[in-house]
Amino acid sequence: MNLRGLRLAAVVTAGLLAVTACGNGTATDSTAASADDGATLTLWTRAATESVSKAMADAYNATHRNKVEVTAYPNEEYPAKLASAAGAKALPDLFAADVVFAAQYASQGLWADVTERFAAFPAKDSVAPSHVKAATWDGRNFAVPHTIDMSVMLYDKDLYAKAGLDPEKPPATLREFADHARKIDQLGGEVSGTYFGGNCGGCVEFTLWPSVWAAGGEVLDADGRHAKVDSTEMAEVFALYRSLYEDGVAAPASKDEAGPTWLGALQGGKVGIAPGPSVWLGAMEAKGVKVGVAPITGLTGGESTFVGGDTIGIGATSGKAAQAWDFLAWTMSDEAQVEVVAKNKGVPTRTDLASNRYSSLDPRLVTINSLVAKGRTPYAQNFNASFNDAQSPWLKTVRGALFGDADKALSEGNSAITKSLQQG
Repeated sequence: MNLRGLRLAAVVTAGLLAVTACGNGTATDSTAASADDGATLTLWTRAATESVSKAMADAYNATHRNKVEVTAYPNEEYPAKLASAAGAKALPDLFAADVVFAAQYASQGLWADVTERFAAFPAKDSVAPSHVKAATWDGRNFAVPHTIDMSVMLYDKDLYAKAGLDPEKPPATLREFADHARKIDQLGGEVSGTYFGGNCGGCVEFTLWPSVWAAGGEVLDADGRHAKVDSTEMAEVFALYRSLYEDGVAAPASKDEAGPTWLGALQGGKVGIAPGPSVWLGAMEAKGVKVGVAPITGLTGGESTFVGGDTIGIGATSGKAAQAWDFLAWTMSDEAQVEVVAKNKGVPTRTDLASNRYSSLDPRLVTINSLVAKGRTPYAQNFNASFNDAQSPWLKTVRGALFGDADKALSEGNSAITKSLQQG
């Protein structure tokens, strides 16, 4: 997310008034007798999801008469592109979007209503519940999961062994995580016990919120209109990370980490254990780090994850809804989820496919995949302006809770975030 994209919200809304006025956000079926009749479908995606979108399209095209053509746009330009297309009533047949945008886009009518189609999907009860909820508005479904990325604990097995810790026994509680980080930090030199993105609102929500959820706490109310970041659970999680920084266990660069060098820090083989995106497993191993994976826990136990990634739906102005749904249904099928996603070490969007013939070869992947059913995706119409934007009240709250007056930051931050959420 970036500030420029978020400032386009008003433009998107204006464009959507024209879309919904001409069709109430419901795409029109073509008159073709078959959903797989040789139609050409346009699919837009942001650059972050391009590889998965193209892999899906290529596999679908190889076995269907319909053909899906994928166009990817830079992440920072994507909201503007959608706004322009909405205003011109020329949205693509299909488009994917970051899951935290889902409630906003669903409420504004960018996607067609797929409630009845999704209800008829045989494995609908196994489709990632957090993504389904994120794209639901007024009890109606507007998009389905496209990609999944989750937050997990990533730890360096070599550093564990050097510190006298068992590389096969990751922490079972957040307090134990802190203990392990402190022990690894005692190795000295360039080694740090842990690392976090202290100047990155999205990084912190992605990695700290699961500990709040695992402890039974909440971050938002069910409607995404009121913040609950001033809870005891949130205060305790921030206090733990704050102590790790103040005691020098967290690398000094954690304070100013805004996201771009986050992965690089973990790839260097100098950080013992840190929460991060599950997709970094392969990237870290590519740099020679022997990586262990564990769920993110609460202070005294439990486990959860932030289920991120993208959702995908049918453009509200498309005249090929039946054909577009044929593609969406196929992407959720056993074939696509196992032979395209799992084969390439991705996370299936189906909870019943967490263990499959590819993931079963690596217990770490089973651990990651099994968290889909336990994780959450925040639901709020005005999420990005409230949390991910560099000027968001959440980032100010984070900075205060970690490096300033914590009590004041959480109290004032809760009010400011709630005000922002209600502007959506």
